[in-house]
Amino acid sequence: MALLVNHGFRGRSFWRTVYYLPTLVPAVASAVLWIWIFNPEFGLFNTVLSGAGLPTSNWIYSEESAVPSLVIMNTWGFGNAMVIFLAGLQGVPRQLYEAVSIDGGGAWARFRHVTLPFMTPTIFYNLVTGIIGTFQVFNQAYVMTQGGPNNATLFYIYYLYRTAFTESNMGYASALAWVLFLIVLVITVLLFRNARRWVYYESAGGR
Repeated sequence: MALLVNHGFRGRSFWRTVYYLPTLVPAVASAVLWIWIFNPEFGLFNTVLSGAGLPTSNWIYSEESAVPSLVIMNTWGFGNAMVIFLAGLQGVPRQLYEAVSIDGGGAWARFRHVTLPFMTPTIFYNLVTGIIGTFQVFNQAYVMTQGGPNNATLFYIYYLYRTAFTESNMGYASALAWVLFLIVLVITVLLFRNARRWVYYESAGGR
């Protein structure tokens, strides 16, 4: 989406705003809206599927489709990542695109040899923050599913919250928090060590 709205076309600012708007919706309001969308009887998704003659789904009310449904929901709020990618694309030197075009390169050559290398720091930043955010999924489970059905959406943070504030087991909840911290720390360190192989910077060091 960042690549699409980075091109010069009429109404570009309008579409940038439209794609970013879902991130401004409060988390609870967004969850309530998606509860209606996922409703098996009168929800928007099943209404569209029925109208097209396609099989419907129980979405968040089914053990098999609960997590995929939440994945679909989260893709709706890609605005923050899109803005960061868009900022990175704005920093790619235009003269390099011109040089590739003069050498006979097409759109794929410009993307592979210019856009992608210059975007690796931005990709790395979104990768790290995205993985950390994945371990902190809470609102959807708390508002929409309460960890169900059959614990299919009992995410780590929600389990930690339930252990601490529902079961009043603060000691075990504190241990869970430390385990989560160590898991995130190890993954982050591994990402930073691996980044030396594929993340390129414009500094004198090159990486």
